[in-house]
Amino acid sequence: MEIMERADLALVVAIQQHGSLVATAEALQMAPSAVTKRLAQLEAELGLLLFQRTTRRVAPTLEGELLCERARLMLDQFDALEQSLQERKSEASGLIRLAATFGFGRLWLGPVLAEFQARHPAIQIQLQLYEQLPDLAAEGFDGAVWLWSPRPQRASEWTARKLAGNQRVVVAAPAYVRQHGQPATPAELAQHNCLIARENDRQFDTWHLQAVRSPRKKSGAAAETPADQRVRVQGTLSSNSGELVRDWCLQGRGVMLRSLWDVQAQLNSGKLVRLLPQYAMLDADIQWLAPFRPQTPKRVRLLIDCLAEKFRHEPWRLLV
Repeated sequence: MEIMERADLALVVAIQQHGSLVATAEALQMAPSAVTKRLAQLEAELGLLLFQRTTRRVAPTLEGELLCERARLMLDQFDALEQSLQERKSEASGLIRLAATFGFGRLWLGPVLAEFQARHPAIQIQLQLYEQLPDLAAEGFDGAVWLWSPRPQRASEWTARKLAGNQRVVVAAPAYVRQHGQPATPAELAQHNCLIARENDRQFDTWHLQAVRSPRKKSGAAAETPADQRVRVQGTLSSNSGELVRDWCLQGRGVMLRSLWDVQAQLNSGKLVRLLPQYAMLDADIQWLAPFRPQTPKRVRLLIDCLAEKFRHEPWRLLV
C-alpha cells in the first residue's frame, strides 16, 4: 500500500465538508474525474469504503469519519509546523495592542515596552491605560498587564500568566506617625484616618491583611505567626485616583494601603514608613491576561517572555 500524502488528507476532508465530488473538485481546483479516480485509488489501497455515493450526496462511512477526523488533526499540525518554521526565519513584525492599569502601565510597563520595541524595530506597540479592565476580545487587544486574576468560572475564556508577585502594604508619612502613632495590630487601623482608594470593583473599605514571612526571621524562632485579619477602615479623604491618594499620604493626611511597586522608592527614601510590616494584602499580583486563542503570534510570545523576565525579580524591590 502506498503512503497517504498530505494532498490525500486534504481531499478526504474536503469531500466530507462539501458532500459532493463535483463541489470538492471546484474547491480544490481539480477535475471532477481526478477527484473520483483518486478517491477510488485510496479506497482500493486501504481496502475500505470511505464514502457512500448517491446521486444526490456523498457521505462518509464510519471508517471515513475516523479518517477525516484524524486527517483534520494532522493537517492542523502540518500548518502549525510550517508557521513555526516560517517564524524562525523571519523577523517578528506587526502590531501589538495592549491594555494596562494607569499606575503600573506608566511607571513600570512603559519603559519595558520602549526597550522591547527598540530590540524589535519591525514591531509596533499600542498601549492603552485604563482604570477598569476592558473587554479584550471585543476591543481587539492582544493582551493586558493587570493586577487581577480571572475568576474560575471565566478561566476558560482567558490565558493567564503571573509576571510578578506583589504586595499591597500599609504605609504612612513620618509626620502622621509622629502625631498619631503606629497601629500595633490590624484592628487598630479602625481608629486611624485611612486614605481610601476607590479603584476597580473591590470592596475598597475592607482591607484583608495576611501574614507575610519576614526574610530576616531566623529559623526556629519562637515568634508566633500573626493571623489573617479583615479590617473595616474609614477616613475623611477618598478618591478613585490611587496617585492622588498617594499624594495625600505623602502630605501626612493619613494611612494608605498601596502596592509595593508604587511606594518602594518612597519607603527607601524615608518619605513613607511601613506600618504593620508583618502584614500585607496579597491580592494584586501582576498578571498577563489575554483572550484565549489556539495559537499566539510570535511577536506576542516574544513580548510575554520579555515581560516575565523583566518583572519576575520584582525590580521595584531593587530601588535605592
